[in-house]
Amino acid sequence: MDRVRPFPSRRRLLQGAVAAAVPAALLPPTHAAAQARAVDYPLAEWVPASTSNYTAANRPTTYPIDYVIIHVTQETYADTLAIFQNPAKKVSAHYVVRSKDGHIAQCVRERNVGWHAGNWTYNTRSIGIEHEGWVDKPEYFTNAMYEQSAALTAAICAKYDIPKDREHIIGHHEVPGSDHTDPGPYWDWSRYLRLVNFA
Repeated sequence: MDRVRPFPSRRRLLQGAVAAAVPAALLPPTHAAAQARAVDYPLAEWVPASTSNYTAANRPTTYPIDYVIIHVTQETYADTLAIFQNPAKKVSAHYVVRSKDGHIAQCVRERNVGWHAGNWTYNTRSIGIEHEGWVDKPEYFTNAMYEQSAALTAAICAKYDIPKDREHIIGHHEVPGSDHTDPGPYWDWSRYLRLVNFA
């Protein structure tokens, strides 16, 4: 009759531990872990813009951050991300918010200077947030978009000590020298600022 050991031998335990540890040590970091290191806002997905479309910096050390600039894409969410990834376009924003569900993509790290305002001084001192939609189609400005964008803006304001008011949270059309009209007449600033302040 064979005798069954009640516990595995010490040697077998050590072999098992080594076998389990080695593959994990050799594997690259998971996508989720890599993304967590890439984004500044935990609820955002990392969808990087081309490095040809922004300026690497070390903000707020190199430039103070004291504005959030609100944009409307005049494109779909997917097309906006593709534009930011195209090195020939020379444009980017830090974040893009999808209309239907408020999903947020981060395309440029906050420490870097996005090329979104059309004014170098404002680019260096701001975070740009694009919103999927068109200025003349208010149906794109959904509850989910407002709520998620406002939570993002509130987090940015808290992080950089930016006042949550209309002097510091501005539309693209308010940037000096801008020829843009976004976010346009259907963007509900009162609602947005209320959501930012209660986020």
